Amino acid sequence: MAIREIIEIDEELCDGCGDCVTACHEGAIQIVDGVAKVVNDSYCDGLGDCIGECPLGAITIIEREAIDFDEAAVEKHLATTTDNSSPLPIVGSAAEAPAVPVPSEPCGCPGSAMRSMGAAPATPVSTLEPGQPVMPSQLGHWPIQLMLVPPHAPFLKNADLLICADCVPFTVPDFHFRYMTGRAVIVGCPKLDDLQHYLDKLKAMFAEARPRRITVLKMEVPCCHGIAQIAVQARNEVVPEVPIEVHTIGIQGGIECKIPPRAV
Repeated sequence: MAIREIIEIDEELCDGCGDCVTACHEGAIQIVDGVAKVVNDSYCDGLGDCIGECPLGAITIIEREAIDFDEAAVEKHLATTTDNSSPLPIVGSAAEAPAVPVPSEPCGCPGSAMRSMGAAPATPVSTLEPGQPVMPSQLGHWPIQLMLVPPHAPFLKNADLLICADCVPFTVPDFHFRYMTGRAVIVGCPKLDDLQHYLDKLKAMFAEARPRRITVLKMEVPCCHGIAQIAVQARNEVVPEVPIEVHTIGIQGGIECKIPPRAV
């Protein structure tokens, strides 16, 4: 450990755009929970190539105690992350800086950066062929995967929140205009992902964002029940005053709506 120059990222200013990730030739930066972080001090050379790429001025160079820059470790790190054979390590406090999985998004790519889009008109905007209108998307933000959306995402604040199982949009022909218009949406699969992680994430989201209404969409198959169960549990524990509806979608059509009782 030594006192040396190293970059510092102001997480209050960072919007997770990811421009610094691609600008860092040493792979020292990753998007974690929607903001940029230095994943390991030994990967940062302190030269600051990333500073000019940050549109918000969230990156500066400071002097502090840090692990020495390790060029050999950087080469090994870049080799392993290029073929996705090992996870990115996080900043360590010990000289050896052991590789530890980052408990956040499964990738640090700029594609997971948060962004908001304006509301689209509810009328056809183009056609593929004569007589086949293409309706505009009603998606108002990115990302949408529950594993990628951070609890502090601005589009969650006081939102009409839609929590949707991955398979639902394929069975609801008018999904965008029935469910997505004017709503913030997060999607996930209770069969393939960790439900406890989902529960913890939803509780953090509800505590931070205080949604004004919650709608849960799940399929009729038994394995899909978990996403509704944890959404109702998180609501009951964190924001019991917020109304919630659970819509069960049939595999061959049909929608059943239930309003779970509020927590006492």
